[in-house]
Amino acid sequence: MIYFNNGATSWPKPSCVAEAVKKAIEDFPSSDHRSGVEEEEKYTCRDLLAKLLQVESSDSIVYGTNATFGLNLAIHGFDFQKGDKVLTTAAEHNSVLRPLYYLKQEGIIEYEILDVDNQGRINPELWEEKIKEMKPKMVVFTHASNVTGAVNDAETLAKIAKKYGAVVLLDASQSLGLIDVLPEKWGIDMVAFTGHKYLLGPQGTGGLYVSKDIKLNPVLQGGVGILSDQDTMPEFMPLRMEAGTPNGPSFKGLEAALRWASQNPIDKSKIDKLIEKIKTALKELGAYVVDVEGESTPVLSFTLPNMSAAEAGEDLQMGFEIVCRTGLHCAPLIHKCIGTHPKGSIRISLSRFTTEEEVDYFIESVGKIVNG
Repeated sequence: MIYFNNGATSWPKPSCVAEAVKKAIEDFPSSDHRSGVEEEEKYTCRDLLAKLLQVESSDSIVYGTNATFGLNLAIHGFDFQKGDKVLTTAAEHNSVLRPLYYLKQEGIIEYEILDVDNQGRINPELWEEKIKEMKPKMVVFTHASNVTGAVNDAETLAKIAKKYGAVVLLDASQSLGLIDVLPEKWGIDMVAFTGHKYLLGPQGTGGLYVSKDIKLNPVLQGGVGILSDQDTMPEFMPLRMEAGTPNGPSFKGLEAALRWASQNPIDKSKIDKLIEKIKTALKELGAYVVDVEGESTPVLSFTLPNMSAAEAGEDLQMGFEIVCRTGLHCAPLIHKCIGTHPKGSIRISLSRFTTEEEVDYFIESVGKIVNG
């Protein structure tokens, strides 16, 4: 099997990840589950995430099960007042669109959706124009499209939003672990992230960075292990947002992945070259390719002539044992902007472990499908 679906979840993982999860499960409960690396023992997963994000305090990192959880904490936990407005974009995942729709249906907010260009990227001039016009309380946008791989200039977009007084929420599901995500440097208030994609950790890990200037209301209520005599959740972070027992073993796996990645820096240029090779070959085969210029993640969307995305994806998996993804990719609105509406695209997403041999086999396989 050749796995080209890393935008959904990464595979393979470094072997240390499974070993760390196994050790955490087997160790006595509440033990430190230490790594054995003396100079790194003082760093927890939360500390390593704070270091990766280059934020001052690890207390600003809230653990959760995934980026969807983090986005819901940020959106539902924010103290919106009736009539507040939110600006988001057509590139967003349903984990942004559905919470906003829910709040609108409840009569709490109004929101608008800004179209992206034909590569899936936000135009900063249109962004500013819309923000100036509607004066949103919050803006929500993705750092990198999960459909096209287009990376937005998050620093510029955040600066524009802050200029007009908006709170900035960034979805870094597709970027953290692959490219820089620097909320304090860029002036971003909240960043939702997942652990199981380019961070190479287990599923069931992720969360939310929250600036010290933002106070969220707890979305979940429950025990936190301390202050049990109080009727309310603690006022201090991150426990204010972390009710219940966390997924300790999986976060030990994420901790191991973060340590491994710091010792084995990613060579993004190598992956970029593989994507360009695929892009060129697909165009020569007559495919419609969403050709992203500028900074991008190793994600590529395309369709084949005279064949639906679903049919092509099934042929690739059943006939050639290549795993990719087809359809709308949980980001339904972007497809009108990039020319793949209404049935969506075939999406491939590579990883640091993808080889040139796998890419060559993929190109050969698509050729056989196109040419019969």
